[in-house]
Amino acid sequence: MSQSAVKASGVSDAPDAGRWKALVFIALAQLMVVLDATIVNIALPSAQQDLGISDGNRQWVVTAYALAFGGLLLFGGRIADLWGRKRTFVTGLVGFAVASALGGAATNEAMMFGSRALQGVFGALLAPAALSLLAVMFTDAKERAKAFGIYGAIAGGGGAVGLILGGFLTEYLNWRWTFFVNIPFAVIAAAGAYLVIREPKGSRNRSPLDIPGVVLSTLGLVALVYGFTRAESNGWSDATTVGMFVGAAVLLLSFVFVEARVKAPLLPLRVITERNRGGIYLSLGLAVIAMFGLFLFLTYYLQVVKGYTPVKTGFAFLPMIAGMITGSTQIGARLMTRVAPRLLMGPGFLVAAAGMLFLTRLEINTSYAGVLLPGMLLLGLGMGTAFMPAMSMATMGVEPRDAGVASAMVNTSQQVGGAIGTALLNTIAASATTSYIADHMGGASSRSQQQLVQLQGQVQGYTSAIWFAVGILVVAAAIALTFVNAGRPGGPAVSGSGAGDAAEDELPIPVVAH
Repeated sequence: MSQSAVKASGVSDAPDAGRWKALVFIALAQLMVVLDATIVNIALPSAQQDLGISDGNRQWVVTAYALAFGGLLLFGGRIADLWGRKRTFVTGLVGFAVASALGGAATNEAMMFGSRALQGVFGALLAPAALSLLAVMFTDAKERAKAFGIYGAIAGGGGAVGLILGGFLTEYLNWRWTFFVNIPFAVIAAAGAYLVIREPKGSRNRSPLDIPGVVLSTLGLVALVYGFTRAESNGWSDATTVGMFVGAAVLLLSFVFVEARVKAPLLPLRVITERNRGGIYLSLGLAVIAMFGLFLFLTYYLQVVKGYTPVKTGFAFLPMIAGMITGSTQIGARLMTRVAPRLLMGPGFLVAAAGMLFLTRLEINTSYAGVLLPGMLLLGLGMGTAFMPAMSMATMGVEPRDAGVASAMVNTSQQVGGAIGTALLNTIAASATTSYIADHMGGASSRSQQQLVQLQGQVQGYTSAIWFAVGILVVAAAIALTFVNAGRPGGPAVSGSGAGDAAEDELPIPVVAH
């Protein structure tokens, strides 16, 4: 940091000696949260049978977590700024461990749904605190690139690791271990964080809490996430679905109106009106829409169409994980200090779109080595390369007192993107499948031919949705190349980078120098 920036923020420019040790525990906590998003999906059929959860109610195992997590993220980010990121981080970990223990010990559906909601509450404290700790602890450009490279690789690849771990635990132990496995992660991360992390002084935002902002943002985000979740199961024209979308729009517009007028807003508009961060939140949300839909389709394709076991399905995703780790730590982290972020994000999303294009060629008898392997490698490589600078730039240049809410916005864009992706792409796939079966079932006379048509219809649905995902990634690339105009870290700042910078006395972008 420059001396003037240091004085303005009140943060010491001496790097924390334990920052790399702290990164280990922050990364461990992030891995736990990301794993949990996919590991439970693998265990869901077994848990449903054991606990007697009806088909109509089983979605609440996923939805209860998504609503609590997505709805409370901005509040969690503000708590981190107000209460202290280390304290919020450790509290989130301990709470997540307790909620996971309750989930693993669940004896009925009410206990399961309650534990998942509780996981979401503490996840909403934990996730923004983790990212904002990185933002305030790593200020040197090269170190920041390495730290966010590791974090980005975990954020992108952890979900696929969850499929492998979930498959092992469900197949060789039982579904309860997909919850219990969080406990050692949380205990080690909390103990390590308590002993190692030292938050920079002067980085808290002690302004009074914006209660109207908390209520409006939480209700608005819950309505939005639930609207997309309900659209997936009940259709887009369902009265409650439409009502949720209308309610979300009214609540979130009211939230913006309130935030522009209150003295100490929950989400200072300077955080999202700056063009670089606004572009990152938008492009990242779009990329996650494409990504979440693909995870779902490939899991079903491999297990239902190809007949893979849960463990084999998890291992089939390894090339994507390898691509993400390579893209994030070897390409993104190495080039972050040499080129402008948009020159990593834009091409990264386009490489991921090229990987998706491979996957539009899926058929019942598609070769794994010929189509799935190169497709997943390119997808992982592109996403890893793009995610790394996106994660770093999303908190670069914010005042330390806003680091928590800026980090929460990253998680919010991902969470809302995930909800949209699952609902939107699932709807497209289901519609294409229904249309294909209606057109081809008449010519199927035997039972085996009818089963073949149904499988072909499913694959047709997946490829139709993947084509949409390709388009979404191209749009994400265009937004990244157009909106994100910051220079490379350590290079000259770009002028005219957004609304409200000078007026809000925000640190210049980029804030770091090496």
